[in-house]
Amino acid sequence: MKKNLTTEYDDRQYMSDSDYELYYYRDVKPGNRTGLHTHPYYEFYFFLEGHAEALVKQEHYMLTYGDILIVPPKVSHGIFVHDFDIPYRRFDLWISVSFFDSLLAMSKDYGYAADMALTEDRHVIHTDRITFNSILSKLFYIIEEERGDRFGRESQLKLSVSELLLTISRLANEQFTERKVTQDALYQNICDFIEHNIDEDLSLDNIAKHFFLSKFYISHVFKENIGISIHRYIAKKRLQLCHDAIMGGEPVSQVCNDHGFDDYSSFYRAFKKEYGMSPKELVQRSKHSIDRST
Repeated sequence: MKKNLTTEYDDRQYMSDSDYELYYYRDVKPGNRTGLHTHPYYEFYFFLEGHAEALVKQEHYMLTYGDILIVPPKVSHGIFVHDFDIPYRRFDLWISVSFFDSLLAMSKDYGYAADMALTEDRHVIHTDRITFNSILSKLFYIIEEERGDRFGRESQLKLSVSELLLTISRLANEQFTERKVTQDALYQNICDFIEHNIDEDLSLDNIAKHFFLSKFYISHVFKENIGISIHRYIAKKRLQLCHDAIMGGEPVSQVCNDHGFDDYSSFYRAFKKEYGMSPKELVQRSKHSIDRST
């Protein structure tokens, strides 16, 4: 008979064990989860099934199979289920600060993934199905070992949890280092995306969702490459389009509406600041130039 390794859901936010706790949850009819909260331990969350969204600090992540969510201690977060008719399945690993520190004392490599989450807000690792299946094998092994009574059980469990954390950090390093190496390419891709969607909603949240990256990371990469904020860059691009359209004879009011400005007053202020003249003054100057040339 196949073992049932699932755990009944418990919404407590404190650890009973001094080192780690691992749970395998499968809710056929999920209810409301714990809202935004913090806790004094590390949490590693492995998503398998459901329609759920993670909120960490101010970042939203729609979770898919194979996603690993990393939440350091005292970081505000929550999981929100959007469809209660779909089974909700995940593993949840809690690591105490003292146990985590003991691993860091042996090697800083164990803490790479958690450090990236803490310092650069990279809270989600995306994995392919094969990689994630190998991680699931490690998780199931830990639960089975924990429920057994074999010789060396405690030592084996600590080794297995340590190996799992190192695996997560390796995955994070491979994913995030590759992104560091390709920051120039990412910057160019963002510029291309802005160019092709200049008249759409180019909020930082929407750009971040498109590239599956933290908006803080995108802001950092963009400003590091060009020296101005992404918001300022978009505004300058739109103002340039407005300037060229006005020079081409399009009505100012139409130009304002066609190029992403919500109201004329904000467009007017931005335009005058950028070009040192109002849109109507540009119209007059343009007409004067045409009259002189004819």
